[in-house]
Amino acid sequence: MFQGGIWTKLQDYYKWYVLGLVSVGYILGELGHYLIGTTSKVTADDLNYGDKSCMLNATHLTLSQLPVVCEKVNSTELCESLTLNGTRYCEWGHNGLGIDYQVLAGPAYMAVFTVVGVIIGVVADKFNRARILSACTLVFVVAILLMGTVTEYWHLVLLRMLMAAGESGCNPLATGILTDLFPEHQRALVLSIFNWGIYGGYGIAFPVGRYIPPLNAWGLSWRVCYYGAGVIGIIIAVLTFLTLREPERTTIGEEGAVSTKARDAALESGKKIPQITIWRVIAQPRVLLLCLAASIRHSGGMCFAYNADLFYRDYFPDVDLGWWLFAVTVGIGSVGVVAGGVISDKFVAKMGVRSRVLVLALSQLIATLPAFGSVVFAPLWAMITLAISYFFAEMWFGIVFAILVEIVPLSVRSTTVGVFLFVMNNIGGNLPILVDPVSKAIGYREAIMIFYAGFYGISSILFFLTMFLMDGPVERQPESTVKPSGLDNRAFTQDELPVRNGGRTLPTAPIDDSKL
Repeated sequence: MFQGGIWTKLQDYYKWYVLGLVSVGYILGELGHYLIGTTSKVTADDLNYGDKSCMLNATHLTLSQLPVVCEKVNSTELCESLTLNGTRYCEWGHNGLGIDYQVLAGPAYMAVFTVVGVIIGVVADKFNRARILSACTLVFVVAILLMGTVTEYWHLVLLRMLMAAGESGCNPLATGILTDLFPEHQRALVLSIFNWGIYGGYGIAFPVGRYIPPLNAWGLSWRVCYYGAGVIGIIIAVLTFLTLREPERTTIGEEGAVSTKARDAALESGKKIPQITIWRVIAQPRVLLLCLAASIRHSGGMCFAYNADLFYRDYFPDVDLGWWLFAVTVGIGSVGVVAGGVISDKFVAKMGVRSRVLVLALSQLIATLPAFGSVVFAPLWAMITLAISYFFAEMWFGIVFAILVEIVPLSVRSTTVGVFLFVMNNIGGNLPILVDPVSKAIGYREAIMIFYAGFYGISSILFFLTMFLMDGPVERQPESTVKPSGLDNRAFTQDELPVRNGGRTLPTAPIDDSKL
């Protein structure tokens, strides 16, 4: 009774528990990843790295009240001489920007993240993914915890590299596990919810990085942000180890529908079944173009993620946009993520995987124009246009990986996701380093417009081209044949005799002709 009733119901909820568990773990990993952007100014002051500039230090003043705007002053002496009613309102110090910050935020993290991600993807196709994911979670949460203890810039670099090594396994491992747990009609939605962890962690980083350091709790300033995330992460790592189990690996999408047909055709023709290798899979034009489009889109997103807080602090130092940015990234972004998954899942049965790519192309195209507005307009309209852009822009991540797992074979699925992430993160994660030299050449705002909003537009074009390389709806084999009209006696023939008792033939009674 217990096993047949309550236990069955619990098993039905288990896959949703797994989705929640790995999503929370991913959120914590991304919070640790993006905290450097929102705590960069106080971290740079403490560890002495990056550029210095003149900044407003009087929060009660607005830019319209200042005789000279601090950010336009380029010398220490002049900065410290600026006063209003006899009170100095500017300070010269680390602004959190510079090549040191861009290296710390991007290449130092991505160099390890991408390489180890491929290795873990290969291992995941051969060994227990649940156990590997538990180990990866433990590695990155310990690294986050230790970031609160650093005393030198290079300490922070090394620990970000260690965190990247652990977090690199989260996406390929969790994607494979969730793909095997959920059916096709829920897959894009589920992967969108999971991959929303990137934006959830990034969005939470705004209030955590902006408002917790000034409290200087226990005299720890910015360090308490990392301690708190690390402690919560340890709990998630323990739950992952104790409760996550390896699901049965299943074929899906195109592979599940055509693999048997292809195998039978090969056997009938006397040909050897071709060996599936990772190189054969990733060399497909549709996979290459999808990866390029995703890399450009990822670069635009990473550019905004690494620079949003610093950009709005720099251009609107008198306006506190911390909670606005949190509401837009977490609130509006969440709705966009779910909407993208639901929309693509609705149409995939009718149009096939091609419909998912169409949703990608249209969503990024619609997001492009308001993305420009978010860096051009004043604070109010900047947040309004950012919200519009975010709703459509954040549809992309889960759909991309729903497409990927549906067009690659089971035997190399995790490896393909790892290689895909390797390329996507090397391009998308490292291109934003160009923001620093470009901003010094043409301006910070102009550089953000190019690498953020501009890349949204380019990715939409590339996604649209990718759509033409995808197949249409997959032909499914009917589960049952149509029954013929009348009584179906095909199960019996005149030559058959009733069989009982272990297969022995029962004797038949002699026919009495007198009764005929």
